[in-house]
Amino acid sequence: MRSAVRRELAAAQVTEPPLRAAYVRCRQLNARHGRTYFLATRLLPAPRRPAVHALYGFARHADDIVDSGLPHDEAAARLAALDAALRTALTERYSDDPVLAALTDTVTRYDIDPDLFTRFLRSMRMDLTTSDYPTRAALEEYVHGSAEVIGLQLLPVLGTVCDPEEAAPRAAALGSAFQLTNFLRDVAEDLDRGRVYLPADELATYGVDRELLLWCRTVGHADPRVRRATADQVERTRRVYRRAWPGVALLRPESRPCVATAFTLYSRILDVIAEAGYDVFAGRAVVGGARRLALATGTMVRTWAGPPRRSAPLRRRQASFEPTDPTKEWS
Repeated sequence: MRSAVRRELAAAQVTEPPLRAAYVRCRQLNARHGRTYFLATRLLPAPRRPAVHALYGFARHADDIVDSGLPHDEAAARLAALDAALRTALTERYSDDPVLAALTDTVTRYDIDPDLFTRFLRSMRMDLTTSDYPTRAALEEYVHGSAEVIGLQLLPVLGTVCDPEEAAPRAAALGSAFQLTNFLRDVAEDLDRGRVYLPADELATYGVDRELLLWCRTVGHADPRVRRATADQVERTRRVYRRAWPGVALLRPESRPCVATAFTLYSRILDVIAEAGYDVFAGRAVVGGARRLALATGTMVRTWAGPPRRSAPLRRRQASFEPTDPTKEWS
């Protein structure tokens, strides 16, 4: 076990070997699959990092079941088994499963509401049966369980300088902003799984439907109508970030650099999409390693130097579109 990991576990007063191994497993999942999330977590005080790894590890475990490519009935059975195992673990405060063992310990230490995990698994089950969202309200129902509850799970770990109920809507909004950003970045990959996580009625305003999105996936570039619709979705997502930003100042000072950095790195993905002319089919919008480190360092220094500024640090990009020819065939 590396010295950094040992220091984190010692700081968190995790002493039992099986439980230490369980937290290490969750940390490995975070480091392997959640690069931006993991980088931000490194900015937390050492005693709180294992709890964040445990929460991420559980979410990743459930998400992997959904995206495993298993037949529907088998995936559903595995999610049901995970739900039952979690309920048992939280009741008995013990599990042989390393991810559930670490999660159970974290829930107990920070008094996290178990119902948040019930809501999360409900949205995971939706992924097995729902492939489109007709309206923003329908999508928000899914996002609440898949993302907003993640922000609410993290809130007791991060700590607040106010009544947690005051900070909760901001924490939920930030979880939503991150998820909506992922939806925009991963439009092409989600289509490959048969899913569209963009409200159909909002896309239709620009003449976009699933058939057009599939055509864009096939040819490897976005139709102008899709780019316009994507620009609209980017701006809607920026509004969610702006709603979430004041919540950073409500966190304990030592937690603010972590959350402010995650905010900066995730919102930067929207800038990358804008800089690519809102063509999410030409390539995956990513923030390079060097740029990610520079952004994280700058945000960290600014946050440690003083309280977060009132307005969200979001950049605006103007789209440049070629005219749409309504007679142009695309299928």
